[in-house]
Amino acid sequence: MNILVVLEDNQGSLHRLSREAVAGAQKLGGSVTALAIGKNAGSLASELSSYELEEILTVEHDLLSSYSADGYSEVVTQVIQSKSPKTIVVGHTYQTRDFMPRVSAKLDIPFIPDIISLSDEGFVKQVLNAKLNASVSSESDQMILSFQSAAFNDEEMITGSSTITTFDVELDVSSVRSTSEEPFQEAAGDVDLENAELLVSVGRGIEKEENVHLAFDLAEVIGAEVSASRPVVDSGWVDSFRQVGSSGHNVAPKLYFSLGVSGAIQHVVGMKGSKNIIAINKDPEAPIFELSDYAIVGDVLEIVPKLIEALKN
Repeated sequence: MNILVVLEDNQGSLHRLSREAVAGAQKLGGSVTALAIGKNAGSLASELSSYELEEILTVEHDLLSSYSADGYSEVVTQVIQSKSPKTIVVGHTYQTRDFMPRVSAKLDIPFIPDIISLSDEGFVKQVLNAKLNASVSSESDQMILSFQSAAFNDEEMITGSSTITTFDVELDVSSVRSTSEEPFQEAAGDVDLENAELLVSVGRGIEKEENVHLAFDLAEVIGAEVSASRPVVDSGWVDSFRQVGSSGHNVAPKLYFSLGVSGAIQHVVGMKGSKNIIAINKDPEAPIFELSDYAIVGDVLEIVPKLIEALKN
């Protein structure tokens, strides 16, 4: 085994960043094995059974009925010790940031997090608040990598076939002492921006807090989540857990609907992986239009109410 991809359960389905991690692992080259953990391990494995993987390992145990940093780190540690993969790959999610450093420490394997792409030298990370890219490499025999949202496109996963195998682990209550809320989240609320397929994002073009409801009204009509740029969050108009950008979430929805977002680089690095981008802005020179699939030059406060009414009808 050259590469082990550790999968994440998103309420019974495979997390989008795990699919992207598989796509990234396949681009690294060599044989790829996936690891599914927990009560939904079988269904996660089934989702990947039609893709080119050497094997999909499933681990189910009474102590793994819900996520815990203790349980997951112990399982991954045992699998690595048994299978000896050269590279361990994961999506850069809240859950990864919680348990994977423990695996790194237990096995003394370097952890290179938040990778955005591959390079001739190794891997590329963003530094200085996403203002610069840095090439990173490791001379270690093994390494752990986490790929940032939209670093790879899950639609580019190589199809094929794979076998599903049960992997037995040794766990007891003395080694699994921590518990987490379900679903595990770092921030308040039940908003999962990084896994959302539709996002309505609000920027300074909304002008004042009293107008923010337009974003939520539009999101409700189309079944989307609401995100925001940093100036809107800093103004206290929207909760911080909705922020997208270099100091917030990295997202890659099927549709990113931008309302009055100018498109500063700090925001763009967090949403440039979106499959389709619709932008409304009064400024015809707004940077957001440079990467938009559909651009509407106009006043958000005039256009959005009419759009909501039309969608409702």
